[in-house]
Amino acid sequence: MISSGVIIGAIALLIAFGSFFITPRDVKWFAHLSRPQWLVFEPLIPFIWTAIFICGAISANIVWQNNPGSLITWLLMGLYLFVEIITIAYIPLMLRFRSLKVGETLGLVGLVSALVLAVCVIPISLLATVLLIPYLVWSPIGTLTTDELKQLNPEDA
Repeated sequence: MISSGVIIGAIALLIAFGSFFITPRDVKWFAHLSRPQWLVFEPLIPFIWTAIFICGAISANIVWQNNPGSLITWLLMGLYLFVEIITIAYIPLMLRFRSLKVGETLGLVGLVSALVLAVCVIPISLLATVLLIPYLVWSPIGTLTTDELKQLNPEDA
């Protein structure tokens, strides 16, 4: 039988492939946006998000292991899934619609969803909750960065 960790990891990886729905034309639009001078960590963002998603998958596996197959656990798995889908959709949808507002909105929806998830996970596992902290810290940074991009590029907001 395949372990829950492998299944959760595979699902997370499959969803991450959604970020490949980016066309060169979309990337060209984003590349021409003015960026804040303090945005020196941009090349590290894919690695940061990879680490965050790994933490999220481990967190989901811990929750699953605590009570596999229960209705609450399935609902929480759905919320983990929703948070990842919203997060992965951020770049392709923002680029496709050429709208920083779309990106900012998705960032806020992801943050609020992750906060709800963390609150729900606390009684199940403190470790699983701690593993969500990187998302809860980094997501507002991404959303604030998008807001700064909107201010520097009002025509693309």
